[in-house]
Amino acid sequence: MVALRHRIHSHPELGFEEFVTSDLVAECLQAWGYAVHRGLGGTGVVGTLRNGEGRALGLRADMDALPIQEATGLPYASKLDGKMHACGHDGHTATLLTAARYLAEHKPFKGTLHLIFQPAEEGMGGAREMMNDGLFTLFPCDAVFALHNMPGHPVGKFGFLSGPFMASSDTVTIRVSGRGGHGAMPHKAIDPVVVCASMVMALQSVVARNVNPLDMAIVTVGAIQAGNAPNVIPDTAEMRLSVRALKAEVRDLLQTRITALAHAQAESFGARAEVDYNRRYPVLVNHPAETELAREVARQWLGDESLIDNMVPLTGSEDFAFLLERRPGCYLIIGNGDGEGGCMVHNPGYDFNDACLPLGATYWVKLAERYLA
Repeated sequence: MVALRHRIHSHPELGFEEFVTSDLVAECLQAWGYAVHRGLGGTGVVGTLRNGEGRALGLRADMDALPIQEATGLPYASKLDGKMHACGHDGHTATLLTAARYLAEHKPFKGTLHLIFQPAEEGMGGAREMMNDGLFTLFPCDAVFALHNMPGHPVGKFGFLSGPFMASSDTVTIRVSGRGGHGAMPHKAIDPVVVCASMVMALQSVVARNVNPLDMAIVTVGAIQAGNAPNVIPDTAEMRLSVRALKAEVRDLLQTRITALAHAQAESFGARAEVDYNRRYPVLVNHPAETELAREVARQWLGDESLIDNMVPLTGSEDFAFLLERRPGCYLIIGNGDGEGGCMVHNPGYDFNDACLPLGATYWVKLAERYLA
């Protein structure tokens, strides 16, 4: 399983380009006796294993990498410039494949197992595309589960939380149109840079004064682009925002207030604003019964000490949220290690911890045994 993970790590592929990875996944599943379906979401793979009558369980792993230059110096580091498995999807895929082999050899369940290998989780909505292509029509699931490694927690620790677990993620582009001019004569121009500067500060009031203090909301201005010369006031400027929430109603409120504020701020300066509000990933909400079952699997296997104490929601986002809007299930985390030298995901120095592989694979086997008992 380690060799398989390193092989995938060395050949990272971005969203909807996972051709080599999906070939490898399909080859393994076919060799182990799964019925394999390809093409959902472009490069998605679903392996189905049936063993008598019973419920249908879906287990999902993501396959895509990130556009990051790897800096680990590992012998199995990415062979492709500007592409890297910086989020551990290589480990997620290897973990589910390892479980797939054991489940096929021993069949410790009654019912149907659908293993979902998903493309393009990193901001491109691969889960949604697989569903649009008929995922749950072709492969009905009574429940779906997925896991993600999490640096900062010890290896062997599992985290579960019922209800909202990961934030929604929306991207907003605000284009401000003013009137360009000479930097020495600003009174004859309408400066879109000044509009953006005022807008940045005003946007902070959305969270501070419009959202209930007991609710989580994030409005981050990550980019402002305008002009090329110090003595030229440009005609236009553009801002890009990342917006997150842990409740659907707060997500809607943020869109309403950000849109209204952008237009009002621009108008107050005599400028004009265009708001492109891209609703990307919804809030990931774990279902109570399935989350409790998932927690009990870990507890009965490794004891209470295997559970992360006081698990709290995460402000990152996940497109497994789309699957949980359609089917009951649970998204859980597995500790990737908390020692010195470790780093968070989406970092050029990150690497999935191979010690997680047998733990994650065994967890999937035990969950399948329990759910399809």
